[in-house]
Amino acid sequence: MTITITAFERSPDRGKGLARDMRVRWALEEVGQPYDVRLLSFKAMKEPAHLALHPFGQIPTYEQSDLVLFESGAIVFHIAERHAGLLPGDANARARAITWMFAALNTVEPPIFERDLARILERDKPWYEQRLSVLEDSIRKRLGGLSSRLGDADWLDGAFSAGDLLVVSVLLRLKGSNLLEEYPNLSAYLARGEGRRAYKRAFDAQLRFSPPHRRADKGRLGSRTCENAGA
Repeated sequence: MTITITAFERSPDRGKGLARDMRVRWALEEVGQPYDVRLLSFKAMKEPAHLALHPFGQIPTYEQSDLVLFESGAIVFHIAERHAGLLPGDANARARAITWMFAALNTVEPPIFERDLARILERDKPWYEQRLSVLEDSIRKRLGGLSSRLGDADWLDGAFSAGDLLVVSVLLRLKGSNLLEEYPNLSAYLARGEGRRAYKRAFDAQLRFSPPHRRADKGRLGSRTCENAGA
């Protein structure tokens, strides 16, 4: 049963791997599952055909046979549950990995994403500097807790898991910022995530369809056949 995911036809990040389809691509690469990618324009994302898949008109979506999913975290969880490599076999370790998945999206990501939006949309507002300071203080609280828990370990709870995949995906938005550099162990953690072979394959795949790198002969539906699963 072919897996098809959706992605931006012209990603706003111009291939930096910050769009949320990257998380799904990475998960599929980790577990060695081939997939097709349907590229969508911003106009197509708001049309009935896509709204039937994603009620909020966003990406990514996941289609396999009669199953349709939206929300990147839910899709990664589905992939991790059905294929070995992203969730531990031990019940308690599995529960902890799932906890980190929720923490990544519900605790760590919100102030980081809000900071990105503020820098784009509110830079000319009189309250911008105060708003940015509040958001960065909130981010530091999240990063401080994350740094303390990670310590000297390679990953958050033993082996690499879907929890790490989502936490790294969120931290990518801080790459190159002074915020992340304040926590050397988190900078090293991010580099380990980016260094995984599955991540590199996913990154290269999405980069091929991002301007100005997109090939002139590309079609609306791309295919990605995964190599060996794992790092």
